[in-house]
Amino acid sequence: MGSVKFTETILRDAHQSLMATRMKTEEMLPIAEKLDKVGYHSLEMWGGATFDACLRFLNEDPWERLRKLRKVIKNTKLQMLLRGQNILGYKNYPDDVVEEFVKKAIENGIDIVRIFDALNDTRNLKTALNATKKAGGHAQTAISFTTSPVHDIDYYLNLAKEMESMGADSICIKDMSGILLPYNAYDLITKMKQSIKIPIQLHSHFTSGIANQTYMKGVEAGVDIIDTALSPLGNGTSQPATEPMLSSLKGSGREPEYNMNNLNEIAEYFTKLRNKYEKEGLLKSKVLGVNTKTLIYQVPGGMLSNLVSQLEGQGAIDKFEEVLEEVPKVREDLGYPPLVTPMSQMVGTQAVFNVVLGERYKMIPTEIKNYVKGLYGKPTTPIKDDIIKKIIGNEEIYTGRPADLLKPELDNYREEIKEYIEQEEDILSYALFPQVAIKYFKYRQAQKYNIDSNLLNKDENTYPVV
Repeated sequence: MGSVKFTETILRDAHQSLMATRMKTEEMLPIAEKLDKVGYHSLEMWGGATFDACLRFLNEDPWERLRKLRKVIKNTKLQMLLRGQNILGYKNYPDDVVEEFVKKAIENGIDIVRIFDALNDTRNLKTALNATKKAGGHAQTAISFTTSPVHDIDYYLNLAKEMESMGADSICIKDMSGILLPYNAYDLITKMKQSIKIPIQLHSHFTSGIANQTYMKGVEAGVDIIDTALSPLGNGTSQPATEPMLSSLKGSGREPEYNMNNLNEIAEYFTKLRNKYEKEGLLKSKVLGVNTKTLIYQVPGGMLSNLVSQLEGQGAIDKFEEVLEEVPKVREDLGYPPLVTPMSQMVGTQAVFNVVLGERYKMIPTEIKNYVKGLYGKPTTPIKDDIIKKIIGNEEIYTGRPADLLKPELDNYREEIKEYIEQEEDILSYALFPQVAIKYFKYRQAQKYNIDSNLLNKDENTYPVV
């Protein structure tokens, strides 16, 4: 079977999972060259929440991050996570925006685009997949893994075959909640290897404490690539730690030839960073342990902390357990969507409303209504009539591809921000996060022209446009 390859996530998913995506570009660059020399299959360093976090919290241009790292990392493939038609946001975007975003991501240095859809609706993957291949990138489609009465092995095998027939270059089993059990992984991957010819990658989180064992059984079954994170930011709600996983494979005949001394040297650098993050309060102890409730409720680590925040904000933290029990009930009502962005936030918010208000579906977020109307895609299993009636009454349900309802928008976005544009990529930043991007563009101008950055906090109309 050959050596299993590793994708290193410390520059993206690891710090997104453990510390809300707060690692800065200036903290990545000093170690980038050493990371490049390890021999990883790829470095996942962009996409997911990094784009939003760069603009919103770090006053950084995410495009510049990509360019700077690409300049230093000359040998290892750079990888990103893309939410299909949602790109990196929380709603569907028109095809012209998706196509341009993917094109610019690859132009600026991305090699592999991992594309997933929260509902595993392949119609929502098609535009991004085709755009990736057209731009010369590697299109990896991801299966959002979950369990339910309808998510059986045949479901996943059929999905994998469909993705391969669409032109995917590889497939990732994306176990965002850390609930794929070891022997189930062995069975699934064994059968997938028999059914499809393209490489299979396995991605999990250590949240429930089983991902190491799942990876080992996946490797035995012939998985081609696994996602790991160097130990200072590994385990917890992150990926299994790189160094112990490498050591565990010794004698298997599948261990890659990575130099442990090199890995330890890189880990020492990130250990210092981790210590700094802990002092700054960015790294919370609750994300470092194992939470076996994940196996019961399927709630990913990021969703857990989000539920805590919502309940604390409403003075109802004592209802946390009740909300956890409500989550799978809401999920069943809604046709068993996988709990991954944006469905995890939507299901979680509905569960909070149901419990805090003491009546199920008394208050319903607009996003849930739009989901039931078919505007996010097709549920895994049809939603029951009484739930549909309760949520949207007699409103019509759309059964087509959601993005077919959207008109091209790029030219409109370009016109709306013409006074701020310094690069074509700015239009895409604005398309995804309009208010956050505008605030960043103003900050960028303030830095460039030595304008008092305190003006950023004043009324928008008083801020000088240069």
